[in-house]
Amino acid sequence: MVRSRLIESRLTPNAISMVGLVGNLAAAVLIWQGLYFLGGVAFIIGSVMDTLDGRYARVSGKGTLFGAFLDSTLDRVEEGVVLTAVAYRFALSGDEFAAAMCVVVVLGSLMVSYTRARAEALGVECKVGLATRPVRVVILSVGLVFAKGAGVFDADLLAPAIYAMAALTAFTVVQRVWHVRNALSERGADVQQAPVEPAVPANDV
Repeated sequence: MVRSRLIESRLTPNAISMVGLVGNLAAAVLIWQGLYFLGGVAFIIGSVMDTLDGRYARVSGKGTLFGAFLDSTLDRVEEGVVLTAVAYRFALSGDEFAAAMCVVVVLGSLMVSYTRARAEALGVECKVGLATRPVRVVILSVGLVFAKGAGVFDADLLAPAIYAMAALTAFTVVQRVWHVRNALSERGADVQQAPVEPAVPANDV
């Protein structure tokens, strides 16, 4: 009954995407100020909205091509601004290595997304790999909620979470490149003669 009312309402997937954006921007501001626990909660809420928009689009039939493009674009922006705030806190505390690893995570996350999008532009399904967006969200959420100063068990898991994400995103990029190479080889495609096409944003990476 609730599901039917939501579908019949004026609620759109794009509106849910924007709520997710607001949640992640709020998380970035809170993290920037050193409020890790609250930032983690805001990040979790914003990320949940990011997972609901696509599902709601499919269930309600309100999804559009632009909505899929917007969803994918906002996902990259949200992850970037939150990690930028984390990098700032590391730099402020003098942990230059951890701050640099945040940059590696941003680059790795973008490459995880791009490799799938480019593969699908070549007609190859590419959902393999460990560091999909849901996995990255879980790892970063744990790191933020259990960061030093967050007040939860006096833990310090933010830096380890960043290191894990950096390693996993790099490994996932390699996994996807290898997967696409094998897939193209199996169907007899010449990789060097493949047509140059603009990458299509993937909805869930």
